[in-house]
Amino acid sequence: MKNPISYGILLTVFAYMLFTAHDSAVKLLVASIPVWQVLFIRSCTILAGCFVFEGPSLVRKVARSPIIKPMIVRSIIILIAWISYYSAASYLQLAEVTTLYYAAPIVGTILATIVLREKVTFARWMAVGVGFCGVVIASNPVGLSISWPVYLALQAAILWASGMVLLRKTALHEKSHIQMAVSNIMFIILTAGMAIAHWHTPTPFQIVLLALTGVIAGAGQLALFEGMRQAPVSVLAPFEYTSLVWAFLLGYLIWGDIPGANTFIGAILILSAGFIIIISERMKRRAAAA
Repeated sequence: MKNPISYGILLTVFAYMLFTAHDSAVKLLVASIPVWQVLFIRSCTILAGCFVFEGPSLVRKVARSPIIKPMIVRSIIILIAWISYYSAASYLQLAEVTTLYYAAPIVGTILATIVLREKVTFARWMAVGVGFCGVVIASNPVGLSISWPVYLALQAAILWASGMVLLRKTALHEKSHIQMAVSNIMFIILTAGMAIAHWHTPTPFQIVLLALTGVIAGAGQLALFEGMRQAPVSVLAPFEYTSLVWAFLLGYLIWGDIPGANTFIGAILILSAGFIIIISERMKRRAAAA
């Protein structure tokens, strides 16, 4: 890529495509396997991959890493975010929980200005707003009112955004493989008890799918961590909306879900948000070079 920001955008879009594929695989698995077990095996697979890349020296590098404490905090934040999201999803319609959860890029942009001192341009704010409008139109929530599940979904969005801002801070000070190892060690510790207590012996097909879920999630984490090293949070935040487009596409390919006209309109707005960022960043580079 010609510049770090373009590289960061490309990696982030790729990461959210992989995360959407990961969520689709999890949806197939949790019909018969507890989500705790899925998360535990997924983290074990990712950690094994980190050992393949780093070798035996991984243990020493993790032990001496300066980002252990913030990564532990981030792991706890993300786990609580997932628990909040799945809890809300069991009570709310998919359209409702999706719309609430996608407040995360807005929260992330706000936090980036406060915590990371990023200068958020008008184009970045506009991209976040356009993308969120696209989510609302595509999801088409109706009759949404304040309730405990609504609070949980918003809590998930705020916690996920906080985790992304914290990731940006740690990404600049440590290799992605080390960050992934620390994060997944924490997930193994946090999910092991519940996974063992609710263990379900998987079939051969489920074993393959569990391993594939770990590989996909690991590749997605690597792409996201590397993307965060290249570009500011306020630039990358609107591209989180692209996962909704991937979700509609995979929903059609795997489950035969046919999107309505509102879905296509929302998808156009979501993609437009990405183009706003790309064009504005290109104009900034040209102005700086002039």
